[in-house]
Amino acid sequence: MKKFYKQAASVAVDGGFVIHLDGRPVKTPARNPLHLPTSQLAEAIAEEWAVQGEEIDPATMPFTALAQGALDQVTHERERIVGRIAAFSDSDMLYYRGDDSQQALADHQAEKWDPLLDWARTRYDISFVLTRGIMHKSQSEQTIARLSEAVDVQDDFTLAAMLSLVGLAGSLVAILALVEGAYDTDALWPLMNLEELWQEEQWGKDDLATQNRAIKEAEFLAAAQFLALSRT
Repeated sequence: MKKFYKQAASVAVDGGFVIHLDGRPVKTPARNPLHLPTSQLAEAIAEEWAVQGEEIDPATMPFTALAQGALDQVTHERERIVGRIAAFSDSDMLYYRGDDSQQALADHQAEKWDPLLDWARTRYDISFVLTRGIMHKSQSEQTIARLSEAVDVQDDFTLAAMLSLVGLAGSLVAILALVEGAYDTDALWPLMNLEELWQEEQWGKDDLATQNRAIKEAEFLAAAQFLALSRT
């Protein structure tokens, strides 16, 4: 799409902020007002629009896309979105450890991942079932229920960020730790790529894997920043 405006600005309105392009309010793809909860997020989104060249490139506008997701999807399909995120309570990456032939990896996972699980045990008064290998073992009803409740209480903009973050990380526990300020992105991202980084240490880097991880990291950091800006 060609750029059709000259100026983008954040404008305060009752109960939040909106984005104006040459004085006209931006709407979401579903024609909802792009109504934002904080001035910091509104300013960041206005900047995404302001720096577009002759062609508008949605790929360079992650905050706009996440805000649209909050307003068009989460607000109107909240139960479904909560369910998608909460499903990781029974299949979190942190539950799965190296099998009996990978003791060194399993020990490394325990050293790096167990503090995250310990945090969640204390925070939500739950327990976890860990497994060696990739065979699924169900978590307790209490664990699933309490982690699901921790998702359900979040606001729509937090849920929009969490949907992206959990998909990239493969771990609900890790993203809840981020949401609650127990861990930051610098600490979490290496933990979410622990096995891949471990394999690189053993066998050397794979250029394609490194490139793919860099792309995912950029998406992860953008979603984490969106989360922070929407709550400031």
